[in-house]
Amino acid sequence: MTITLRPYLPSDAKALIDIFLSSVEELTADDYSEEQREAWMSAAADEDAFVKRVTQNLTLIATVDGEPAAFASLKDNEHVEFLYVHPGSVGQGLATHLFDALEKLARNRGAKKMTVDASDTALPFFEHRGFVMKQRNSVHRAGEWLANTSMEKTLTAEAPERRPQ
Repeated sequence: MTITLRPYLPSDAKALIDIFLSSVEELTADDYSEEQREAWMSAAADEDAFVKRVTQNLTLIATVDGEPAAFASLKDNEHVEFLYVHPGSVGQGLATHLFDALEKLARNRGAKKMTVDASDTALPFFEHRGFVMKQRNSVHRAGEWLANTSMEKTLTAEAPERRPQ
């Protein structure tokens, strides 16, 4: 198995939508109801609008043996806008590789902090990487309320420590 990171390409659009939909549908079931997950997935109903959100940010793709398996986006050099892994690729370190790359890019671009609005499912991932909770949110989407948590990580001058999963 070969894992590589690369920038988003327009030909990745359909794969990213599939990763997003599969990830929300399968990986968040313990934290969100079926109706909430359907509302969350509605963000990709307008494929052009979804792709526009992806392309407005610095978006990286993690591939496994050349096939897109995860993606992450950095907005305004400090906000993690997207971080999704296809359920078939969970446990291979893709989210960690993508996040580490985003953090390095944020540091190199002069960011003093990183922020994220983490789903309840992703909360432990970001806590493990040094993010602290700032506030709980309720987001209204497609007739449903979804909870998430605004989190922040202060970036220091030195490189981040690699912590085991």
